[in-house]
Amino acid sequence: TLIDRAVFPGTQGGPHMHTIAAKAVAFGEALQPEFKDYAEQIVKNAKRLAEELQKRGFKLVTGGTSNHLILADIHSSFGIDGKEAEIAMDKIGLTLNANAIPDDPLPRFRPSGIRLGTPAVTTRGAKEDDMKKIAEWMRRSIDSRDNDDKLTELRKEVVEFCHTLRDI
Repeated sequence: TLIDRAVFPGTQGGPHMHTIAAKAVAFGEALQPEFKDYAEQIVKNAKRLAEELQKRGFKLVTGGTSNHLILADIHSSFGIDGKEAEIAMDKIGLTLNANAIPDDPLPRFRPSGIRLGTPAVTTRGAKEDDMKKIAEWMRRSIDSRDNDDKLTELRKEVVEFCHTLRDI
C-alpha cells in the first residue's frame, strides 16, 4: 500500500541488536551513583572553562553556561571567524567546531562562533583546575593561528597534558 511504501524501508527498519545492546549498557551506566558525579563534574568543568575563556577575551553568547556546552562569539572577540579558530585549535589537538550564533552576520560555512563542550575531557579525568590550561591554549592558538611553529609547540603541550589524563 501507499502507507507501507512510505514507511518501509525509508523511515523504518528492523531491530538493530547492536543499538539495543549499546542502549542497555548506557542505561545501566546511568543508573550508577558515579554517573551523577560524572555529570556534575562535566558541568563544573564547563562553568570553569567559560569563566577562564572570558578572562582571556572570549565573548560568550550567553555570558556563561549552565550545562556542558559553551558557545563563544569569536568574530566579535578576535575579529576572525569560527572556522579559522576551529582550524587553529585542531592543529594543536583541541577539538571543537565552528558554529553560528544568534543573528550571525557571517555566512553559515564561516560562522562567527565556536561551540565546545567538556564531556570528553571530563571522561579522561580532567577537573576544574585543568580548564585554565585549556582556555590558555585556546587563546594562544588563536593568537598564533598564522604561525605553524608556535602551533606545533602548543600541540606538544596539549599532548603532554593528555598523557597525564587517563586513557579511555
